[in-house]
Amino acid sequence: MTAKLEALLADLSAGKTAALARAVSIVEDQRDGADQLLAAIHATLGRAWRIGLTGPPGAGKSTIATKLAASMRNAGLGVGIVAVDPTSPFTGGALLGDRVRMESVALDPGVFIRSMATRGSLGGLASTTREVCDVLDAFGMERVLVETVGVGQSELDIARTVDSSVVVLTPESGDAIQAMKAGLMEIADLFVVNKADRPGADRVVNDLELALGMRGGRAMRNVPAHHGVELKRVASSPKAAPDAARRDDAAAWTPPVLRLVGTTGEGIPALLAALDRHFAYLERSGALRTRRRARLRQRVVDVAEQRVRRRLWTDAATNAWLDERVAELESGSTTPYAVADALLAHSGPLLTGAARRAANDGSGSGRTS
Repeated sequence: MTAKLEALLADLSAGKTAALARAVSIVEDQRDGADQLLAAIHATLGRAWRIGLTGPPGAGKSTIATKLAASMRNAGLGVGIVAVDPTSPFTGGALLGDRVRMESVALDPGVFIRSMATRGSLGGLASTTREVCDVLDAFGMERVLVETVGVGQSELDIARTVDSSVVVLTPESGDAIQAMKAGLMEIADLFVVNKADRPGADRVVNDLELALGMRGGRAMRNVPAHHGVELKRVASSPKAAPDAARRDDAAAWTPPVLRLVGTTGEGIPALLAALDRHFAYLERSGALRTRRRARLRQRVVDVAEQRVRRRLWTDAATNAWLDERVAELESGSTTPYAVADALLAHSGPLLTGAARRAANDGSGSGRTS
């Protein structure tokens, strides 16, 4: 580790905001030393509660993030905000305008806002969003809010990045069929219907609650059964299973559906209370540890995939070898699957780093790289 990086880590541990900004930039841009920096802070992670805000464009995610941050600051908590904006597929640029909407908290020394461009990454987040969250965690931020780009029904990376996912919808978000579709609706720990002062908000809330009830088998549980048999009485009878009540008390979390008017802050206290209940549930049930362990495992998978791609497709010899196979593919004498298997076998030393180590110690001049 270089002396410059060691000094940066020392300043980061000392709580210097300038060091936080530099560390975030190194990690976001994957500059030299990013891996070492992340490795050095890894043992300190796990203190921040990561909350994701996702939903369609124009749902008011930035406004809600601002109101949440202000309330969290009033409680004396340090807040980091990672706001992701889309990158233009034509110009490669990004507006990064979320900070403009958050100007009311942007000057608070206890709030750190980082706008990130997707840079072509799919899933609603930038490719290094999780790593930036790690830096904010290591800095000592008790709360990290992650705002995705405006997403549809399949951009679900947020669920693998945060502890609690809030899906923000509006009265214009769709009908009951839309609410029951898989994808975005299934990752929510909490639903927020923002702009609830508009017509149609009650319908969206009812549709969501109905969809949640149907998924959990609870939609008709308060309706008497046919022929006068009430299932609730059967379940509560002495002959019912002795642990029925215990199973009900320990039932899986049911996402609440909350009404909110982000511009006025109406509903923000209820959202904060629901988030607190969800975090308490995660800790009590063990789901928090499960989610964080899954996040760590996925991080290893992602890093391995990134390094495999980088080592393969930046290696001139590998690209030349593949170019030589194209004629065989074109003639039909081999298949893409056979070439892929041969490529992996051919590139074994490259993928494991053995070729690079051999080149460094001067002992592998005859090995394939």
